[in-house]
Amino acid sequence: MGTPENEGTKIDRRTLLQGAAAIGLTAAIGSSVEAALTKSDLIRAENEKPGTRDWLLTHTQISPPTRYRSSWIEGYCSHTSIRPGETIEIMVSTNPASPFTIDLYRLGYYGGNGARHMQTLGSFQGQIQPDPPIGVERLRDCQWEPATKFTIPSDWLSGVYLGKLTAERDKLQSYVVFIVRDDRKADFLFQCSHNTWNAYNRWPDQYSLYDDGQEQWYWGPDVRTSFNRPYGKYCQIFDAPLSTGSGEFLLWEFPLAYWMEKEGYDLTYISNMDTHLDPAGLRRGKTFLSVGHDEYWSLTMFENIKELIADGVNVAFFSGNTSCGVIDIMPDTAGRAHRVISRIGQFGPIQPKTVENGFPELLRLKHNGPNEATIIGARSTYPVTGGADWICANDKHWLFADSGMKTGDGIPGLVGWEWHGDPADIPGLEIVATGKTSSPRGEGVYTSTLYPGPKENLVFNASTIWWGDGLSEPPGYVRPKVYTEPKGPDPRVAKITSNLFAEMLRRAKA
Repeated sequence: MGTPENEGTKIDRRTLLQGAAAIGLTAAIGSSVEAALTKSDLIRAENEKPGTRDWLLTHTQISPPTRYRSSWIEGYCSHTSIRPGETIEIMVSTNPASPFTIDLYRLGYYGGNGARHMQTLGSFQGQIQPDPPIGVERLRDCQWEPATKFTIPSDWLSGVYLGKLTAERDKLQSYVVFIVRDDRKADFLFQCSHNTWNAYNRWPDQYSLYDDGQEQWYWGPDVRTSFNRPYGKYCQIFDAPLSTGSGEFLLWEFPLAYWMEKEGYDLTYISNMDTHLDPAGLRRGKTFLSVGHDEYWSLTMFENIKELIADGVNVAFFSGNTSCGVIDIMPDTAGRAHRVISRIGQFGPIQPKTVENGFPELLRLKHNGPNEATIIGARSTYPVTGGADWICANDKHWLFADSGMKTGDGIPGLVGWEWHGDPADIPGLEIVATGKTSSPRGEGVYTSTLYPGPKENLVFNASTIWWGDGLSEPPGYVRPKVYTEPKGPDPRVAKITSNLFAEMLRRAKA
């Protein structure tokens, strides 16, 4: 399934340069794109190393009373992201007590296998770690003893890393997940949506940001969730055993990362917390990527991305329901910073239809933020959820060059299950795709938008959580199906994405 290096290089350059030609670039600009491509050798060389599918969980089990928890073996990490040379702690509980191992993998393309085995840790003698008490505002904050402390090797490339936990007694498995980040300049900063993973995590059974003890889908304040706990199996839409311990990365984000690594794009990875804490570090990328289900942002994150756009950096929102909920980021019960979140507001004006149709608790939010459409180009609008085809609004636009799409053509089922509508009044903003969504709550109208920043940079909004489905289906991928169903990799999605990336690289500051 892999592509030889020389052949892959030709394909990537041809794709980018065709996109460049489609938007009228000069030979000099073509040369600059070629120069930018030389950086991709780091990702390309990494993905030529031997891959394996042993990273996939093969023996999983969920405790029926909890619906989400794998109590036989489960764990979490001390950091959402960490640099080479720094030490990460991995906390693990086994019930019943069992020896266990941790196999560490970097996720990528690797000839279609999806990951490379990096190291085996253990065997360790497992123990039953205590369930945390129910704390203030229903907080469940584990303070487990670390099973191991591991220093990230200096030669580990930035990426999303999984630790596959295997209990030797029953051979049951689950994951822990962390990002290795760096400080180098890169063409693309791929942000993972840890805040949203945390918000929807119901571990140990019914303790997400959506549970106030009375409602299972509560949208109000006064609930806290911690990063100090295992990720339970994902709680919506479908049965995805590989989400046990891995948050939402494998569901919505990995298909884009897998495709970008296959194509050899120069990318580096960060977490939501890096966007919150490291505004200077965001400027090392030519394009910032918000991916998948990126719902929960702090006010600081919003301001950091607003300033990033003002400074001339490209931003692509390959995501839906993005920057919708305002969160506060707090210390954990041991005083460790940035380990607990709480919903304190909503970005943009609260819509009466949402309040009238079952969510009056929105009126209790006290710290609402600016309209997210002012950075994204559009925003979450009622009925919030829904599905649709992604329909071309202007086939003459350079975004669709050589894609074969005509105005009115649709990519089936690509919009879902949350999206953006109500486009902002931004000078130069264009609606590149639009259509009606449908769900049991009613119809909506999504708008995919593109607008110019103040320094010739671009901001793109795909208006769907499912964009990655149109690019790849990595090993273990489960296709979502709710309201509608995407149909998997489509060459039109790949061409639109490569056209966008080519233009963003052209416009990027040197």
